[in-house]
Amino acid sequence: MIDGLKPYPKMKDSGVPWLGEVPEHWEVRRLKYLLRERDVRSSEGTEQLLRVSQFTGVTERKRADGGDEPDTRAESLVGYKRVEANDLVVNIMLAWNGSMGVSSFPGIASPAYCVYRFGTSAQPWYFHHLLRSPTYKARIKAVSTGVVESRLRLYTDDLYRLEALLPPLPEQAAIVRFLDHADRRIRRYIRAKQKLIKLLEEQKQAIIHRAVTRGLDPNVRLKPSGVEWLGDVPEHWEVGPLKRFVAQRPGAIKAGPFGSQLTASEMLASDYKVFTQRNVIDRDLDAGNNYVSAAKFETMRAFEVFAGDILVTSRGTIGRTALVGEHCAKGILHPCLLRVQPDLKRLLPEFLMTLVQDSQLLPRQLSLLSNATTIDVIYTGTLANIVIPLPPISEQQAILVDVDRRTSASAIARAHVSREIDLLREYRTRLIADVVTGKLDVREAAADLPVEAEEPEPLDEIEAEGDADEAAADDADKVPEAAEA
Repeated sequence: MIDGLKPYPKMKDSGVPWLGEVPEHWEVRRLKYLLRERDVRSSEGTEQLLRVSQFTGVTERKRADGGDEPDTRAESLVGYKRVEANDLVVNIMLAWNGSMGVSSFPGIASPAYCVYRFGTSAQPWYFHHLLRSPTYKARIKAVSTGVVESRLRLYTDDLYRLEALLPPLPEQAAIVRFLDHADRRIRRYIRAKQKLIKLLEEQKQAIIHRAVTRGLDPNVRLKPSGVEWLGDVPEHWEVGPLKRFVAQRPGAIKAGPFGSQLTASEMLASDYKVFTQRNVIDRDLDAGNNYVSAAKFETMRAFEVFAGDILVTSRGTIGRTALVGEHCAKGILHPCLLRVQPDLKRLLPEFLMTLVQDSQLLPRQLSLLSNATTIDVIYTGTLANIVIPLPPISEQQAILVDVDRRTSASAIARAHVSREIDLLREYRTRLIADVVTGKLDVREAAADLPVEAEEPEPLDEIEAEGDADEAAADDADKVPEAAEA
């Protein structure tokens, strides 16, 4: 893709240390001369709701089930900021990690965002790539205001003072044309690999679902489970709601605190950890910088996390699980998590995690409970009443061993393909950065590009997990209320 690309023949010192040398004919101008903030509010709240992400830029927030209602938990969208095509939308609290972009769509965005309109000397999509490049993300982080990384904010005056590289307008257009072409090719590769991962995941789920509902003995006697969607199960297994198989004490299935009990401003101290949704999704309970003071911890003892607990994500990306180990830090639940304490004499934690996350038991039951509407919250009562098939402890262990053996090759293949996707994305990021900062000259290459036909199917990449989490948080600048109902 970069065969034949060469550096610019003549370079000059940009006069800006963090930019270094730039093509001789490029200008360096502050952004205040290239764009202006707009603050036009929606009076009806009926426009298309937009979201901003470090992964995908500005996209339309559409419901997964195809419904007409906006994909949001906000009661009203009146007062949201209006966005026109080619406007720059910036999440001021996450600009430092690249959560900004030029919009392809008219619509409305969160009132917490900033919206900007470019002047006539700027090609918006050139600046979309420039401002999201690693060089500019690092600079934006440096000029943002705040004490800790998670609370940094990029205010308009800080953005205005940022120095911008400004090629001639025809060259900006050529750069955008070249990058669009390169991006389409890379997206085709990524999309094909993501389809392969999906097939491998479906194969894994089928293996697991069969094992946890029928066991390992093909000749075992079966009995009706009494649950239509579950069908027959081995005769010696139990079937019942999860609450029957957890520790028989108050709070064995417990939601995190309400947002009013644990606000974002209280998670800046450094005594006791707050286990978050990201910890569970990554299955890395040591990561993160959310803590509460010792005094706050004492008031939140009901939400304490113990070794052997299973943490379940309850909002946005629901149903992900992690097991709290013996050496985890002392801490409490985040409002977006549920805590489950199994009865260890009847239910292995790892078996329950397999039932909840890796089989189809939870999504199938949530689908039935939701009457075909989108479910993005799991309440304690919902989780307590999901029906699970339960073999004896020894058989649970045997099933776990067998499932691990039968899915290990698939897991290795998925990891390999995921790494290929990561490398493609890294390549795309590096290519874009080299082009928009003047390291590679694409003028001739852009002029020689063929006219491309429309794609037979959308090239949108399957949403990354972190991206989905951002979508769930778009409505709230505060910690959400917990799912206790």
